[in-house]
Amino acid sequence: MNIEMTEYHGVPDCIRLSNGAVELVATTAFGPRILHYGLAGAANLFAVFEEDIAQWKSPATEVEQEWRSYGGHRLWHAPEVKPRTYIPDNVAVSHAWDDGRLVLGPVLEEENGLEKTMTVTLSENDSHVLIDHEISNQGPWEIELSAWCLSVMAPGGELTVPQEEYRAHPDYLAPARPVVVWHFTAMDDPRLEWGSRFIRMRQDDSHPEKVKFGTRNTKGWASYLLGDVLFVKQYPFSEDAAYPDMGCNCEFYTQPGFLEIETLSPVTKLKPGGTVTHRERWTLRRLEPDQRDASADEIVASLGVG
Repeated sequence: MNIEMTEYHGVPDCIRLSNGAVELVATTAFGPRILHYGLAGAANLFAVFEEDIAQWKSPATEVEQEWRSYGGHRLWHAPEVKPRTYIPDNVAVSHAWDDGRLVLGPVLEEENGLEKTMTVTLSENDSHVLIDHEISNQGPWEIELSAWCLSVMAPGGELTVPQEEYRAHPDYLAPARPVVVWHFTAMDDPRLEWGSRFIRMRQDDSHPEKVKFGTRNTKGWASYLLGDVLFVKQYPFSEDAAYPDMGCNCEFYTQPGFLEIETLSPVTKLKPGGTVTHRERWTLRRLEPDQRDASADEIVASLGVG
C-alpha cells in the first residue's frame, strides 16, 4: 500500500491511500472527512465543492463560523436540527496510524460536547474499505442521537435501493416496505422510480427541485452507478433497534450537483463518557458492457462481502 501526504483540490495536508486497485484521499485540514474514493487512476466517485473550499482557504471572520459541505464523505449526528447538526467542521484534524488503520480525529464540537472520530481501513489489494464512525459524549448531560454518515456522490449517476421480496396476499398480511418522504419531495418526480424490487433515483441537473426519501432497509446496502463504475455501500441493520426519522436506517437526497447516500445508526441515549459507533463497507466495481443490465442485488451478491 502506498501512503503519502499531498495537496488535493488546493487543500494542503491531505493523506492519499492507494493499493493499486483504488485511491482514497482524506483531508486533515478540516473534518473528519474523506474527499476522494475512486478506482486507481480514474475519476472520483464523490463530489467536491470548489466554492466551499475557496471560502475555507480565505475565510473572513463571519465565514469561519458557517458550516460548509465541501463534499466527500462526512460524519454528522441525527436528528437534523439547527444549530446542533450544523456545527462547523472547519478546523484541523489530528491523525494517527493504528495497526494499518488511518484514524482521523478525535475532533470535539465544543458547542455540544460531542467528539467525532473516523477510522479508515483500506484492503491490501482490492477496492474494499471499512469506515468506522464514532461519536463520544464528552459533555455533562445525556444526549439522544444517531450517528449519521453521508457520502456526497458525483453528479450524473443513478441510485439503487433494494426493497423487501414480494410475498403474496393473503399469505403475508403485515407491512414490509416502510418508506419515508420529506415535505419537499414530489413522489411523481421523474428522477424517482418506485419499482417492485428496487427504488431508483437519478441525479439530473436539469431538475432544480430537491428530493429526499428514506427507508428501513433490512438488506443493508445501496448502490450508485456512475458511468461504468458501481459504488456499493453496505451497513448494519438491527431488527429490534429504533431508527430516527420515522424508522429510517438509510436516507437519500438529490439536487443539482450531487446525490447523497446516507446511513444511520440506531437511536442511542448517549450518557456522559458514552460512545456510539457505526460501520460502513465500501466497494467499487467496474462493470463490463454485458453486466450493465444485471440486477443490482446479483452484482452485490457477487462481491462476496457482507
